[in-house]
Amino acid sequence: MKSKSELTDFYYKTLFPTLSKLEEKRKHLLYRIFVVGVLLSLVFIILSSFLLQKPDFIVFAIFVYIAIGSFLYKLLVKDYTLEFKQNIIKPLIETISQELSYNCHHHINEHLFKRSDLFAKPDRISGNDYVSGIVKGTKIEFSDIHAEARHKDSKNKESWSTLFRGLFIVAEFNKNFNSKTLVLPDSAQSTFGNLIGGWLQSNNFARDELVRMDDNEFEREFVVYSKDQIEARYILSHSLMKKLLGLKKKSKHPLYVSFVGNHIHIAIDYKKDLFEPSIFYSLLDYNIAMEYVGTLHLALGIIDELKLNEKIWSKL
Repeated sequence: MKSKSELTDFYYKTLFPTLSKLEEKRKHLLYRIFVVGVLLSLVFIILSSFLLQKPDFIVFAIFVYIAIGSFLYKLLVKDYTLEFKQNIIKPLIETISQELSYNCHHHINEHLFKRSDLFAKPDRISGNDYVSGIVKGTKIEFSDIHAEARHKDSKNKESWSTLFRGLFIVAEFNKNFNSKTLVLPDSAQSTFGNLIGGWLQSNNFARDELVRMDDNEFEREFVVYSKDQIEARYILSHSLMKKLLGLKKKSKHPLYVSFVGNHIHIAIDYKKDLFEPSIFYSLLDYNIAMEYVGTLHLALGIIDELKLNEKIWSKL
């Protein structure tokens, strides 16, 4: 697989003519967004001046203002976003491997997300930027995912909360396991300390048995659950624990991992869509470029990072 520096060179050199055209369109789009925003704000101010004596109507007007503003923004950026993804993200993926396919409208199948058992069952899943194919003989697929849960209050009013938003990756593992093994961020221990955090972990009735690992650094960052203590420790060798720690440090975001059947599921909680084009910053900005390049390299580099293409497992 190409290195991050090779992908960066491709971004700036091969894609530069396209980037330059898109940068001009971005500036023009930014001006249009500004004009529409000013006009919408003026309309809102004028309407509000007639509703000063009616607070309920002002609240409604604010809601309408936000809704219309969001709708107009999405409408304005729609074509630009599609052009960016087809002319920048797609070529970046294809230069990594011709065996990878990209669809900006699709996302990981809901069944795979639920099978991972990393989060509570979602009531609604959306996403985009689906990549699938084979890298170094290993099947892999990933996409942006936004999983949400529905809630209703005593008045039957509906609301939604985010369970997960970020990059979700599924790759083949070269061993079929009998039990699910989950590796989750150790939020309890980091928040409440070893004593209380350890008690909360042990009494998490929504999960299987707590598995204690003999790597102190890994224990500080992650908590492991499985029905099979022996198999969990077999999967999470010292080498793999070090690699997961390295992956967590490289991503700089909460990392969730599960081993189910012959697949590994990896969820990185970025709390945003990752391959959306920059509107308010230049596409030629190095930091902006490295967000796209770095995310792709991280997702596809997992095969090398975790040695998924190597047959390192033997039967128990």
